[in-house]
Amino acid sequence: MWMQVIGKIRLALAPMVSHWWQVTLYVTSRGLTTSPIPYGTRIFQIDFDFLDHKLLIQTADGGTLSLALAPRSVAEFYRETMAALRSLGIELSIWTTPVEVEDRTPFEKDYKHAAYDPEYAQRCWRVLAQATRVLTDFRSRFNAKVSPVHFFWGAFDLAVTRFSGRPAPLHPGAPYLAKFVAREAYSHEVSSCGFWPGGGPVDRAVFYAYAYPEPEGFKKYPIQPKEAFYSEEMREFLLPYDAVRTAESPDHVLLAFLQSTYE
Repeated sequence: MWMQVIGKIRLALAPMVSHWWQVTLYVTSRGLTTSPIPYGTRIFQIDFDFLDHKLLIQTADGGTLSLALAPRSVAEFYRETMAALRSLGIELSIWTTPVEVEDRTPFEKDYKHAAYDPEYAQRCWRVLAQATRVLTDFRSRFNAKVSPVHFFWGAFDLAVTRFSGRPAPLHPGAPYLAKFVAREAYSHEVSSCGFWPGGGPVDRAVFYAYAYPEPEGFKKYPIQPKEAFYSEEMREFLLPYDAVRTAESPDHVLLAFLQSTYE
């Protein structure tokens, strides 16, 4: 939920970009960042630092403030973050209802979720960093419209998306996500891939690949490596993270999955 708090700050202030690309976070050499956010004539940025376990807020006019990343409720994190912004002269309000999750408790009322494990937070970021490196390589092999390699704080996945340029049918929507959001995200035909730590019907970390709309015969196409499979429930190709992690050449295995599912 902490990621959603920070993501919604960016959502409230960043100018709209097609497919909601203005709201995502980006992997850095220390964690995740909003990148620069406009605030009137000022600019600020918020970073999760998973090495020193701090939330760092910096303004282009020299303001700096940090909060410790340590166990505390979502409500406490939300209040402390908004207070820190106010102390730097940044006043804003955000929609505090979480998205793309079953529990819709507003941030300011959520005292149930209060965990922070520094070891696992850092391990998750290190996986994201390595995945970003390979996804960036894959992204460079496409010379038409393609998204950045970016982190969606709602679905909690790292993604890169290629576009055909053709309009797509209206998207039917997704659980706990407004239809207009999904329809903007999938306004045109896409081939998307990335990394997801898992959840719901997927009980492990996976790399994924899907197309919207899904072409006829897509799920029957032979793909690499042998550990990859098509999930009828997710309507995506999935490759267990452990199959990549334990491979003799992880980069080669992951790139083979990304390329074969695109083809």
